[in-house]
Amino acid sequence: MLVRTRCFFFAASIAPLLALDAFALEPGKRIEITGPVSAEIIRVIDGDTILVAAKPWPQQTMEVYVRLRGIDAPELKSSCAATRDAGRQARAALTDLIRDHHDIQLMRISGDKYFGRVVADISFSDGRNPAQEMLLAGYVTPYDGGHKKENCASFW
Repeated sequence: MLVRTRCFFFAASIAPLLALDAFALEPGKRIEITGPVSAEIIRVIDGDTILVAAKPWPQQTMEVYVRLRGIDAPELKSSCAATRDAGRQARAALTDLIRDHHDIQLMRISGDKYFGRVVADISFSDGRNPAQEMLLAGYVTPYDGGHKKENCASFW
């Protein structure tokens, strides 16, 4: 419950920033914070989502779930056993990838379709993008926010 409360407070705390930019946006365009926002990885949730302690302002730390922009990992709760197995492999690969990279930068931060979670580009201190590395390694597929297609025979 504490994590959900912190996620709510993070989402609520960035709302005024998003409102300031709302006047400059064209109708229908998604509101986005350019960043960078420093964050520390707390844990990997699945192959495309992590929990971080974001530090948007001095002396302020807020926990928030972050979906890595541009990728889609197999679902851990799929009805298909092969998809669940691929999801576990993707989560393990992301866990290995971030093992030595606890401090990250969040950029192009925007709301996600699920309240309390954001979508962002992520970079390690050496400039590498974990989403791109997961994509190149074949653990995830490209994702632009549209409808996902899950078919046990051909999804992965």
